[in-house]
Amino acid sequence: MEEKPAPEPPKEPEPRAKEPSGILLFNEYDLSEVVIRDTGLGRYINLDPVVIPHTGGRHSDKQFGRAKTNIIERLINNMMRTGSYTGKKNKSYAVVRKALKIIQERTKTNPVQIFVQALESAAPREEITRLRFGGINVPRAVDISPSRRLDMALRNICRGAVAASHKNRKSAEQCLAEEIMLASNGDMNSFAVSKRDEYERVAASAR
Repeated sequence: MEEKPAPEPPKEPEPRAKEPSGILLFNEYDLSEVVIRDTGLGRYINLDPVVIPHTGGRHSDKQFGRAKTNIIERLINNMMRTGSYTGKKNKSYAVVRKALKIIQERTKTNPVQIFVQALESAAPREEITRLRFGGINVPRAVDISPSRRLDMALRNICRGAVAASHKNRKSAEQCLAEEIMLASNGDMNSFAVSKRDEYERVAASAR
């Protein structure tokens, strides 16, 4: 009796861009053509069409409200973490807008696509937590939720850009653009990528 060949496993559908809406970010960039390849982060990267990414904290007091905030607005908000940017939304807004323009000029690609690739590359998958056993703290490796992965990637990209612009001839928008481009390529010169590797290396040692 002839054996039937084993059925092939179903192929995962390729990521597709959304239908164009005609609404352009900053009247320049089409968010509908951006493709997210990391399915875990895809639920939390908001690419809804918007011209000016500013909601005025509409979702700040809601559980998982950050997932409803446009990803570019979250980048602007994360730039306001340090003393020179705290509370200065207009300053952060201008830096991000100029950084996206620089990325577009250098890569000839939609800068939001480069930014999403940077987030996917800089998002760590493991970290450590400390469990207490009989008065002793023991580190244990744990998986990171997609929401926290995205938060950590955003935070580290902005931290790296602000730190690089300190006492540097390069402007903040140039440093932010370079950090995003380096992270999108998985370059170890990127602060966010180096922090990702540090988290995962420490977690591997505690496994």
